[in-house]
Amino acid sequence: MTETTTSGWTTFWNRGTWWKAVIAVVAYLVLFQLASLLIGVLFGSQLTDGGLFGSVTNVFILLTATLLVGAVLLIAFTASVGWFRALFGPQPIRGSWWMWIAVVIIAAPIVLRLIGVDYGSYDPGVVVVMLLTGLLIGFTEEVITRGIAVKILRDSGMRELGVAVVSSALFALMHSTNIFTMPPFTVAVTLVYTFAFGLLMYLTMRVTGSIVWPIILHGLTDPLLFLATGGIDQAATGTQNVFLALAGPSNIVVIAFGVVALFLIRGRVAAAGPGAPAAPAVGDLPR
Repeated sequence: MTETTTSGWTTFWNRGTWWKAVIAVVAYLVLFQLASLLIGVLFGSQLTDGGLFGSVTNVFILLTATLLVGAVLLIAFTASVGWFRALFGPQPIRGSWWMWIAVVIIAAPIVLRLIGVDYGSYDPGVVVVMLLTGLLIGFTEEVITRGIAVKILRDSGMRELGVAVVSSALFALMHSTNIFTMPPFTVAVTLVYTFAFGLLMYLTMRVTGSIVWPIILHGLTDPLLFLATGGIDQAATGTQNVFLALAGPSNIVVIAFGVVALFLIRGRVAAAGPGAPAAPAVGDLPR
């Protein structure tokens, strides 16, 4: 790649406009799905009985391998535009005290499921690989939405409410591919929840000052939920212990607080130099 081409590439992405965030997320989603299909074709014959949690091999082929490809793609893109500091450095705008409520809402069911999951019903290797895979889920989904998309939207001059809404809508869009395998109503409910969950991840990033914490919380939420319910995007059935029962209504709480947050998010970030965190601006909700 020539210097001129590289310059044109970085210049394109550093000139923030909202539709470039859409392009970035859709492009990633397409490449991710293609990688999943290719891995299925190449290694699908090695799957064993028992579904996703039937063996370590199943978890790796059905989830881990594609997420590794996604992580490599995101790291390569971030390196190509020089955004490591912008994405993983301190947030350019501070959060308000009320945003800590989002952290508590997300962390509470994590703790409850961490205690309540029946680990004995799974092979120990499956549990370990699933938890490690969860960190890949958190890394990839947070970097593309709360990282890359948020940076582009902020660089466009969009106010933080718009940044939160659009990035969360893109996060929900990433889960719309379930329309091919799930009933439409279930997909609709999933999209509402993922949009609200995205808002709470945005709030977590704001109030903690780093994308690392959304990555960790997201990376624990998904695998523990999967282990608690026995699969991806499945509702719990049968008898549950008290910890899993208490964690059950958390989805409703996430959605409710997401709606409230839409009326409270304030502020705007002024764009800085290429690759650097955007310069902060005043105007957030008073403490």
